[in-house]
Amino acid sequence: MNQKQIAIIGGGPAGLAAAELLSLSGHAVTVYDAMPTLARKFLLAGKSGLNITHSEDYARFTTRFGTAAAPLRPALDAFTPDDIRDWATGLGTETFVGSSGRVFPTVMKASPLLRAWLRRLEAQGATLRTRHRWIGFADEGYTFETPEGRSIVYCDAALLALGGASWPRLGSDASWLPWLSERGVEIDAFQPANCGFVVDWSQNFSDRFAGEPVKSVTATSETGTFPGEFVITASGIEGSLVYAHAASLRDQLLNRGCAVLTLDLAPGRTIERLTHDLKRQDAKSSFSNRLRKGAGLDGVKAALLREHAPERDRTDPERLAGMIKALPVPVIETRPIAEAISSAGGIRWSGVNEDYMLKALPGTFAAGEMLDWEAPTGGYLLTACLATGRAAARGIEAWLRR
Repeated sequence: MNQKQIAIIGGGPAGLAAAELLSLSGHAVTVYDAMPTLARKFLLAGKSGLNITHSEDYARFTTRFGTAAAPLRPALDAFTPDDIRDWATGLGTETFVGSSGRVFPTVMKASPLLRAWLRRLEAQGATLRTRHRWIGFADEGYTFETPEGRSIVYCDAALLALGGASWPRLGSDASWLPWLSERGVEIDAFQPANCGFVVDWSQNFSDRFAGEPVKSVTATSETGTFPGEFVITASGIEGSLVYAHAASLRDQLLNRGCAVLTLDLAPGRTIERLTHDLKRQDAKSSFSNRLRKGAGLDGVKAALLREHAPERDRTDPERLAGMIKALPVPVIETRPIAEAISSAGGIRWSGVNEDYMLKALPGTFAAGEMLDWEAPTGGYLLTACLATGRAAARGIEAWLRR
């Protein structure tokens, strides 16, 4: 076999997934990463329990990627959630399904899986180079800043897997945007995804409840209605339930200038039951006592009603029950993209072919969060990064054969 030189720029899950397939095929694969160690975002995400994929019905799973569901589907079909679990098992990491349907390693850490993965890559002949920061093109090559100085890499094909624009301190800083734009690659501006939002809390509420979880609620936006929990922050709200609505809230803010997350603070009770129980309370009792005895609400949930329920609704049992079942919480803006778990935007799908090759740069491919897609937390992000990395690897092999 005529061994080809392949540069993979970016040592996160997408880049490593591509390196695994390509090195297995016997190509001379070198992975370059700017950070001192590989897959730093992967490691941080798995510090308290790596959410590797999701066990829900696969037909439902594939709808979780919004407008990118169709272009992503072939890659996902080729590396499904079940395939990911088998892959992890092959690396010595057994997995289990949590109560939410999310899939985790039994050891609840990312580091053992990553160590085994890197050992496999090296055993297959892949070269792993850290502290090699890509700084742009040089004619037909790729220029890197390295500990030994500037160097230019020439290769038969290259994969860009540099991530999006979230968590830049871990390497995904989107510094590549101008270099690709100058070469005619179509790119949409990055926006925060799976992010927190700013809410205009009163100072008293913020001081008292920042860091407090709000549990056993449902939240509604244009995305739909989901159960779960979230956390009050000094500036607003964040957490898994908020992230499930993040894309909808973000787009409403962008398009309309306003957005509201509607909370059901007592999803186990009907509005009729709440109205009945609230009517039984002594009108002379304090608001806190009426809520606690009539609706079973206290603490942060009661405080949320004080923040957002008009004064007139607090004294009328029917209106108060309505507020408990549908409390509007206006959000002002997203938190900065540097704080977001992931990002939306990036290289447009119209700018890549079915093999993940950039149409403007033949022989250069892209995968992972550099591409314009987003998904909620729950294992979807990692699954798509792994799947697109492998799809791009197959695309590179097809390109080299041609």
